[in-house]
Amino acid sequence: ELSQGSAAPPSAEEGGEDEEEEEEEGEKEKEREKLPPIPSASSVAAGGLERGAKNQFSTFSNFITTINQKKEDIGNRNSPTQLVIPNIKNVRDLPPICLDVRQKQRISIDTLPQELKAPIPPEPSLPIRTKTVKDFQDDVEKAKSSGDWKAVHDFYSTTFDSFLEINAAFKKDTSSPFNTIEDSGINAKFVNVVYDALLNTPQDVQKSVLKGIINGLLQEWKGPRTKDDLRAYCILLQNPQFSNTSTYVIYAHLLRQIAALTEADHHFLVHWSKKISQRRFKQLVDRLLQFISLRLFPAKPEEFPPMVKCSWWIPSATKVLALFNAANSLINPPIISYTDFYNSTLDHIDLMEEYHNWQCYGNSHRFSFCQYPFIISIAAKKVIIQRDSEQQMISIARQSLVDKVSRRQKPDMNMLFLNVKVRRTHLVSDSLDELARKRADLKKKLKVTFVGEAGLDMGGLTKEWFLLLIRQIFHPDYGMFTYHKDSHCHWFSSFKCDNYSEFQLVGALMGLAVYNSITLDIRFPPCCYKKLLSPPIVPCDHNTLVGICDVTLDDLFQIMPELAHGLSELLSYEGNVEEDFYSTFQVFQEEFGVIKSYNLKPNGDKIPVTNQNRKEYVQLYVDFLLNKSIYKQFAAFYYGFHSVCASYALLLLRPEEVEILVCGSPELDMSALQRSTQYEGYQKTDLTIRYFWDVVLGFSLDLQKKLLHFATGSDRVPVGGMADLNFKISKSETSTSWLPVAHTCFNQLCLPPYKNKKELKQKLIIGISNAEGFGLE
Repeated sequence: ELSQGSAAPPSAEEGGEDEEEEEEEGEKEKEREKLPPIPSASSVAAGGLERGAKNQFSTFSNFITTINQKKEDIGNRNSPTQLVIPNIKNVRDLPPICLDVRQKQRISIDTLPQELKAPIPPEPSLPIRTKTVKDFQDDVEKAKSSGDWKAVHDFYSTTFDSFLEINAAFKKDTSSPFNTIEDSGINAKFVNVVYDALLNTPQDVQKSVLKGIINGLLQEWKGPRTKDDLRAYCILLQNPQFSNTSTYVIYAHLLRQIAALTEADHHFLVHWSKKISQRRFKQLVDRLLQFISLRLFPAKPEEFPPMVKCSWWIPSATKVLALFNAANSLINPPIISYTDFYNSTLDHIDLMEEYHNWQCYGNSHRFSFCQYPFIISIAAKKVIIQRDSEQQMISIARQSLVDKVSRRQKPDMNMLFLNVKVRRTHLVSDSLDELARKRADLKKKLKVTFVGEAGLDMGGLTKEWFLLLIRQIFHPDYGMFTYHKDSHCHWFSSFKCDNYSEFQLVGALMGLAVYNSITLDIRFPPCCYKKLLSPPIVPCDHNTLVGICDVTLDDLFQIMPELAHGLSELLSYEGNVEEDFYSTFQVFQEEFGVIKSYNLKPNGDKIPVTNQNRKEYVQLYVDFLLNKSIYKQFAAFYYGFHSVCASYALLLLRPEEVEILVCGSPELDMSALQRSTQYEGYQKTDLTIRYFWDVVLGFSLDLQKKLLHFATGSDRVPVGGMADLNFKISKSETSTSWLPVAHTCFNQLCLPPYKNKKELKQKLIIGISNAEGFGLE
């Protein structure tokens, strides 16, 4: 057995051995004591996830007193604990499941000393059970009509009494081992029928199931794991009784045992789990999330043991949840959305303490939710990034102040900010010059000044600067990016040039936007954000390639759907590809009116595309378009972004989440804005306010975006939705002939008390359609 921190010496097998064999075992034991500890795959998961320790169920006895004696009997009984290395034939090449991206390389089983390797013992034969789905359903119907539940009670109490019985009842074929990751061998229909009926049975039936599960867990917690054990765990996890807090003690111990399995066993569970139906998969995930939430914030604290005594509950549940997240990621499209793994309860804990624990202790015994970022919502991640940014800003500003004072120079408040001064007529060139000159100040708080304008930047000018700069840079005439009408997105121009600093400026702009919590109207495909996190931390070696990621035909579909469709047709073509298409491993691109050719592989122009090599051709073509042909442009963009946004917090983000942080939420819900709006000088029942919302809710999407831009400086919705805008409507004590006024720094709209809806609509449309520039009258 591979234990949590050491190699456990084997004990005598049942049936006894002669004295010579015992002496040999003693010699082997001494040899093994000299070996270094062997970290198991589960050691990084959570503090206290120990396997093979005799006191593992010590807290269990405090709550399940009825089986104390049984536990002692099992604990005293000799059982085989021969060292077993699980069969990882089918899973050796699979990626790590979920753990922290900074985790250290695990010791491979192949590197273990020869004396530690042992064959897997034969699985015990299963009892013969012949009850079918129809038999069980007939028994339930008879019990409902007659009131005699004995047959059903006997089935449940027998089936769940041990892992052997669970397999005997639910295994498709008891004589087949089912040792592959492709087929768990579980009769899923029978499992579903049995569990669906369980909650409608009498209490004594339900209690017998829980008692049987306790027996099974106590019997099976020691010794090597067979595939039958994994099947039993997979089946027990689906028990709907675990939605009830009264069963949480049993549920916690089930989760602890599953969390402590080897990584090879985990991979089997992951692949088996992806075969579960969407509805039941979602139920399992929700049950685990509820378990974590109620342990963190119990409605009735007296229901659970003190947190000190069960600190392993949450780490165990999170590790098991990670297995389902891994299963979900293996399928395209995924079974459920990645957002279904978010636990919004975590928004209310001390996130920065979690973040600092993760930074300081990494994947050591100290548990942090940041080890499992899939469970942290985008709103919580935004908080972490914002606070991390604020701390960096304060630190940089403090260092500037100290440097100034140490040189005995007079401190100036402007030195605490990244001050960008630009002319509207030379916006891009001025911005490029400012950011290039002030590269050392990029992590300070941003303040923008437009030359010749009296506006003071309290946030509004910054938003305006971003908006106008992005609009100019992404204009087709500028030539940096190509707009694809079919996909409504921009992509990097592959034209070669001498200076890629402007791409670095765009990357720095995106970084500054995230760093300063500004949302941008940028339409990059999802592939861009995947490349931006490849890798998420800038490598120390500048020769290391950046922005290169695995790309597929699906990624190309999101940018150039017509070309991707053509390549897809090539892959499915049933005729002779070589004779009918007459293509080679060579592609052509137009650059400034000149057609240039590129080989996809050495001597590609001489290698024909055939039925046999067309998959390679398509993959190389996609890689050329999305990686190689734009490498210098994207590398400059990558370094620009990370020059501002370098933070370990990026390790927590998925590409989709980076896109939301940069571009905001795509949903423009004006009804939600109406519900969260605050008023000053008005009541929400006032006639002017009712006119306003009648008009706004009737606006086209374009006018609604203009209103948002007019009032807040950006037409994008922040990560937390409309409620996060803190939008306010104030009464303007001016003539009703005046237009509305906005204070974009404070997301405030000043609205005169117009006499009727027609006048309000007319003035509002004029105001929001002519909203560019800042001035003081």
